[in-house]
Amino acid sequence: MIRYRTVSVGDHELFYREAGKPEHPTLLLLHGFPTSSHMFRDLIPLLADRFHLVAPDLPGFGFTTAKEGSNYKYSFDNLANTIEQFTDKIGVRRYGIYVFDYGAPVGFRLAASRPDRVTAIISQNGNAYEEGLSQGWNPIQAYWREPTAANRAALRAFLTPETTRWQYVEGVFDQQLVAPESYALDSALLARPGNDEIQLDLFLDYASNVALYPKFHAYFAKHQPPFLATWGKNDPFFLPPGAEAFRRDLPNADIRFFDTGHFALETHASEIARAIVDFWEKKVSSRSRQVA
Repeated sequence: MIRYRTVSVGDHELFYREAGKPEHPTLLLLHGFPTSSHMFRDLIPLLADRFHLVAPDLPGFGFTTAKEGSNYKYSFDNLANTIEQFTDKIGVRRYGIYVFDYGAPVGFRLAASRPDRVTAIISQNGNAYEEGLSQGWNPIQAYWREPTAANRAALRAFLTPETTRWQYVEGVFDQQLVAPESYALDSALLARPGNDEIQLDLFLDYASNVALYPKFHAYFAKHQPPFLATWGKNDPFFLPPGAEAFRRDLPNADIRFFDTGHFALETHASEIARAIVDFWEKKVSSRSRQVA
């Protein structure tokens, strides 16, 4: 059974989904733009018999809400700090991270900050290498170089319902497999008053993630966390070379490609769940037994 909870964390009432027994290995599921923990709705039931699953909505997304009078600055550093506080608040001390899109720089910050707490990393189109960035990032990178009002306004095209739907269906071999409520919910939540400015602020701050790539690489190289990539190979934003690049710092990385787009769970949740179970048994549980 999935429980839908909220907890007070700093400036936010943070919404999260939780399933599975706490005595099982914990997986912290971190979503990306423009979605929420809703993206894990199919994956969670497939893993709940083996894992304790916790999927929060990041500040600015989903059903997480800012408290009245909040002056929270929407940056990736602050998103990571909030999620770190969240794990402390709910008593999660050791966990694997499943990261997607924005969830990757949030999760990699957590891992670099507290490497002893992260047992494994699963990256579904969660990038950490510049060769993973497609030309789809060009308008956002232009805003990084010149944060003008005109360049900011140009990015509003990323917030339209049409673009949100496109992100879901681009690269999918059969668009009829993508549930319309997924992108409809994202569009409705993006349209909340003031949310557009939050998203534009995060577009600008994404440059901080690229600047931190060397730090993330150093963490990977030093700590060698068990690593699985489950990558939609037709992703218009994060290219397959970004997945392959993890092997530079993690030679034992398990890299798997699926014939789908950015939102791989929309079409391949069962296949990804099986990959996670296989990876966990071969790379994570066996490592834990060796340490013991």
